Amino acid sequence: MSNRACSSGRCLATRNGGLWKRKLRGPRAVGILQGELTGETMTLPQRSFLFVPANRPDRFDKALACGADAVVIDLEDAVPPENKTEARHSVAAWLAAHHRVIVRINAADTPWFKDDLALARLPGVAGVMLPKTERIDEVFSVSCIGAGTAVFPMIETAAGLHNVHTIARAQGVQRLVFGSIDFQLDLGISGDELELLPYRAQLVMASRLARLGAPIDGVSTSIDDQAALAADTLRSRRLGFGAKLCIHPKQVSAVNAAFCASAEELAWARRVLEAAARSAGAAVAVDGRMVDRPVMMRAQAIVQEAGERALRLAGAAAAQS
Repeated sequence: MSNRACSSGRCLATRNGGLWKRKLRGPRAVGILQGELTGETMTLPQRSFLFVPANRPDRFDKALACGADAVVIDLEDAVPPENKTEARHSVAAWLAAHHRVIVRINAADTPWFKDDLALARLPGVAGVMLPKTERIDEVFSVSCIGAGTAVFPMIETAAGLHNVHTIARAQGVQRLVFGSIDFQLDLGISGDELELLPYRAQLVMASRLARLGAPIDGVSTSIDDQAALAADTLRSRRLGFGAKLCIHPKQVSAVNAAFCASAEELAWARRVLEAAARSAGAAVAVDGRMVDRPVMMRAQAIVQEAGERALRLAGAAAAQS
């Protein structure tokens, strides 16, 4: 699992459909194979969202250093009611513009909601995760805290799922989040596999129709069982999710890897683009299977994101040396 390059075909293949066809022809396809990135630098999707309890300020910096794509400081489930005010003060004292985080505030129907929103206006808060989102007015309240603050509504109840298409189109919403454990509780569901498949699919569909990034799947309770975590994350990826919530730093690397193309997938994508270059973009057979334009677009996305992540890693290594 560690030998994975990177992939997010969903994010690229859905944009500017006509442009992709032109890029896949002739020398352009060959350029991709040689490591040339087409167009502008990509905005790489965040894959891992690591929760850290808001009442543990000693863990904040450690969370930022563990490799997660995003750190979520949790004022909700991780903090007992009697500690929420003190936890909020600890977060406010630590926040700074140079380390940007997401803050999961308390739900709109709780007595801590308004004070949590005030916290979200401080420098360093890149986004707000809103638990148990059920109505558009709840999202609007969060989106009004300031321009550029991303909203991550958590769909955790039947009411939230019923209104998910409206919520997804609300101002400031960046990605939907599936709070699978609370959702199971609300609907009396036992099981996280086929039992939740239709509900996960609805979040993926709502995200696509609202032109959001791929949704974020819920947590896996397996901390030390890396095989189970990898299986959970790969299932999320196959269903169309683009990220996953993490509850422990041990989960981050496995989640990041599972949302990237394997070495085999990257090799396949390169073979597809080589064949596309030879066929001038016409349908062609690769590995005994017919490959047409949608498959070529997916292959280009895989190679392009892998190249972009490699460049980012090289740049980070150079900056540290």
